[in-house]
This record gives sequence, C-alpha cells and structure tokens, in this order.
Amino acid sequence: MRDSDELLFEVGAGAGRVTLNRPRALNALTRGMCVDLFDRLTAWVSDPAIERIEIRGAGERAFCSGADVRAIRQLIAEDGDWLGFFVDEYALNALIARYPKPYVAHMSGIDMGGGLGLSAHGSRRLVDASSRLAMPETVIGFTPDVGVAWQLSRAPGERGTHVALTGDAFGAGDALALGLADSFVGDGTPAAPLAAASWIAECYAADTAVEIVGRLAQHPDPDARAAAATIAKRCPLSVAVTLEALRRAASFSGVDDVLAQDFALVQTMVPAPDFSEGVRAQLVDKDFSPRWRHASLDEVSRAEVLACFGES
Repeated sequence: MRDSDELLFEVGAGAGRVTLNRPRALNALTRGMCVDLFDRLTAWVSDPAIERIEIRGAGERAFCSGADVRAIRQLIAEDGDWLGFFVDEYALNALIARYPKPYVAHMSGIDMGGGLGLSAHGSRRLVDASSRLAMPETVIGFTPDVGVAWQLSRAPGERGTHVALTGDAFGAGDALALGLADSFVGDGTPAAPLAAASWIAECYAADTAVEIVGRLAQHPDPDARAAAATIAKRCPLSVAVTLEALRRAASFSGVDDVLAQDFALVQTMVPAPDFSEGVRAQLVDKDFSPRWRHASLDEVSRAEVLACFGES
C-alpha cells in the first residue's frame, strides 16, 4: 500500500485523504486504482488514527469520469481479463457502501459512471457549482452500474429513470434532489431544473421503454420531446435493459443486491457488440454515429432483455 502515479494517499488531522491522480484522463479509473484504493480503505478501517475518509480528484476538471472503458474495450479485443476490472470495481463500491467510518466525497467537476460508484455510496457527498454528474452508459451500449440504480430507482418523480435512460448530465441542484449528494458547497441554492419538470413523472411512469418514448414524443413540453429524441439515439437494448434494471432495483434490500444485478448484466452486455461499438463511436473514433444491433426500441424483444439478466 503506497502512493502510485494514479492514487495519492495522505494522513493528517484524523483524516485519511485520497486523491485520484489522473487529471489528464479526467481521473478515469483503472483496475489498479480500484485494487489499491480497496486495500488502503480496508487497512484504514482498523487504524485508530483515521477518523474519516476524504476523497477528491486531482485537477480542476473532474472528480472521476468513470471507468477507463477504452482500455476495457481493448482488453475485450485482445481476449484479456476485462471482467476482472468489474470484479474489483464492484468490491470497492460495496466496501464504500458499508464503510464504518465517515466517508466524504468532494464531487467537484465531472463525476460520471464509475465515479459515482466512488461517491454516491459515501456517508457525506459534497457538490459545488462546478459539479456535473451523469450515468451515461446507454450512450455506449451498456447500462448504469456500480450500484447507482439503488439511488436512481428511489429518486422521486421518476427523475432517476430520466437520467438513466437519457444519460444526460445534471448539476448540483438535481444531484441533491436525486439523492446522489447531501450538501452544496458554495453560496446560494443551486437550481434543480429536473425537479421542476412535471412531465418527467407523467412520462416515465410507463411500463415499457417504448411507451415512455411515445409519451415523451407526444408531450406538449419541448423538453419532453427533446428527451424522446435523445433516448432514440441511445442503444435500444441498453435503454430497455436499464428500465428493467431500475424497476427491479426498486424492490431490492440494499446496494449489494444492486451490484449483484450489475455483475450479471456486465457478463452479458460488455462482451456484446453494442458496447465495443458504443465506445468506438463515442471515445475512439469520435464520430458519434454508433451502429447499434437494433435500429429502434421497437425491435428489442422481451426475451433479449431477459437474456441480459441471464434469464430465459
């Protein structure tokens, strides 16, 4: 357990301080970071000098932009151990969720995907005017993971469903309203535009993704119609699976149950063509024109959704 190029550790004034130290990569997570942070947090549990944990990202742009999915895509192409990353990442998420000491996450800047797995399960989650959060997995042919469906499925007014299906980013005010943050650091009260959008509850309460998009597309509010257009660009299978995952997570008893579901979905969705294609289009070639296996949500069958959960 030592400092590396990717993680910095410091102890002082009763705090164990962690800095994610890949600022040029927006502090994206590697497998080594997950393992080293798990080991250090485990050691600090029994260290009487450590009263609380403080975690933040290096630089001014990001807390953590999530997993290094380009590296995962490359491992898949090379038949490497891509699954090991998720084993270690989810073990870290579970540890944070049950951590016995105060765990304070400073969520300045970008906090997306796996970054929320490092922050959303903490006991004190701080946002500021620079905070921009998202679970953008439907953009890359995957589904929101790292246990965050626990919070999203319980967010009031179906707002968690909205951010999960669209993958759109949101600010500090909506992070507070969604239950992903506890306190705002700064002056004034941050705006929460999603909390004021009554059309979200009206449209996203439907039973299927097809019906949700239909309601959005026909709604008089232009923001609702824009959401329909956004979801239509996302991976159709990912959208359908994400809705199913959220509905199931709403009845789970804890974060561990959500992570178990996430792990089942990882094993079927990440090695499938949509994930590699989504990462290619968004982060490798950056043409932003993915060619999904399904042309629209109408083409996604119930059997295909269940198969992603390992069911028939």
